[in-house]
Amino acid sequence: MQHTRFGRTGLQVPRLTLGTMTFAGQCDRDTSFAIMDAAVEAGITFFDTADMYPVTTYPHGMGDTERVIGEWMHGRRADVLVASKCFFPTGHRPWEGGNSRHNIMRSIDATLQRLGTDYVDLYQVHSWDQNTPIDETLQALDDIVHAGKARYVGCSNVLAYQLARSLGRSQALGTVRFDSVQPRYNMLFREFERELFPLCEQEGVAVIPYNPLAGGMLTAKHRRDDPADGTRFAAGQQGDRYRERYWHDHMFTTIDAMRSLAAASGVSAATLAMQWVLANPAVTSPIVGASRPEQLADAVIAAATPIDPAVKAQLDELTVEYRRGDSPR
Repeated sequence: MQHTRFGRTGLQVPRLTLGTMTFAGQCDRDTSFAIMDAAVEAGITFFDTADMYPVTTYPHGMGDTERVIGEWMHGRRADVLVASKCFFPTGHRPWEGGNSRHNIMRSIDATLQRLGTDYVDLYQVHSWDQNTPIDETLQALDDIVHAGKARYVGCSNVLAYQLARSLGRSQALGTVRFDSVQPRYNMLFREFERELFPLCEQEGVAVIPYNPLAGGMLTAKHRRDDPADGTRFAAGQQGDRYRERYWHDHMFTTIDAMRSLAAASGVSAATLAMQWVLANPAVTSPIVGASRPEQLADAVIAAATPIDPAVKAQLDELTVEYRRGDSPR
């Protein structure tokens, strides 16, 4: 597994990050352990989680994913890099959510306890908080880093202007800054190429995108009339969200064309989709999720075999409408 620099920092991270949202929810403990074992064996030693995972049982099972990771990590903490996040409510009280100093401080301590570790390598705010001044958030994160509870800090689900403002305020305040951003990014959702990615390249911010396979849509395993059982597109609140994002006729047409290009290239549709994401120079380490260990194989192949430039050009043209933001989400 190749490694790359984490933004402007000196940290080296693998070219793939393991997403753990399925652990303790869609995947039981033993399957979650098997996925982590397979990931480390393949060189995927960067794990991303959040205090509100697993989403399939949220809010009743929140924190269970971190507990499973913590149990797996016992005795081998030094073998992996671990990132977690806070923002979404983890209790019924009004102050048990958001990016306030109070919630960040309570959240990091709870995360460390569940993970069974003294620190995380990366601590991220899971979303932008319109109700908390960014100065308050940055100063709280600065205290966490100086207390040794996190090595670096980052953000997720932010717009370019929000990241730019945050970077400016950290410089003015003399605090730690966001060294990474975690946006949604794949061939069917390219809007962040316009402003966020150029900003990250200019400012040396690592990009660790989630949803590189569009929740499994780009594996080309779904039929237009029926989501595959046991996937993120099945019934439930999460299924509704994913169908709203990707379950559209013109997207199926795009996937049909992409499948043909994959066959001509001698790779699976999933591998081609991951190769395309990895080819973007702004991307540091895409987050790949799995519900079974063998599902990591396509991403591992993609990380080892760069996409053919001619094929990438065809895919860029095929999916250009998703860069303009004209498609339904």
